[in-house]
Amino acid sequence: MSMDLIIGNIFSLFSAICIAISVIKKSKKDLMYWQIGDTFFGIIANIALSAYAALVISVICFIRNILSYKDKLTINITYILLILSVVIGLYANNRGVIGWLPIIASASYTICVYVTKNEQQMRWALVFNLMLWFVHNAYVQAYPSAIANIVLCFWTALNIFKNKK
Repeated sequence: MSMDLIIGNIFSLFSAICIAISVIKKSKKDLMYWQIGDTFFGIIANIALSAYAALVISVICFIRNILSYKDKLTINITYILLILSVVIGLYANNRGVIGWLPIIASASYTICVYVTKNEQQMRWALVFNLMLWFVHNAYVQAYPSAIANIVLCFWTALNIFKNKK
C-alpha cells in the first residue's frame, strides 16, 4: 500500500467522521458546520489520492459550506459556484465518468442548500449526494469515506421515513 493511499484514507476517515456527525444534527447551521469539516478533510484526502475533479469539487463545496453556514450564500454566489464546479471540475477530471460524479453531487447539493431551509429536503439531497460520492470514493480507494457514504445514505433515508411518521 502506497503512502499516498494511506494518507488519503486517514483523511478520508476524518472526513467520514464529520459527515456522520452532520447527519445527526437537527439544524441546518449545525449540519453545515460539520460539513465544513467533511470538505476540509476531503480536500486533503483527494490531494493524496490524486482525484483532481473531486479535489476541485471539495474546495468549492468547502467555500459553499462556509458561506451557507454564515448565511452569506446568495443566488449570484450559488450560480458562480455551480459554474466553477462544472467548468473546473470537468477540466481537472482525471477519472473519466467516475470523475463526473462529484461534479453532479456538488451541483445538485449546492442548489438544494440554497433553495431550501427544510431539513428533510436537505436530507434527501444528502442521500443522493452520498450515493454519488460512494461510487467515486470506492473507485479511488477512499475506503473510510466510501463505507461512511453508504452507511449514512441508508441511515439518513431511514431517519427521513422515521421522522415522517
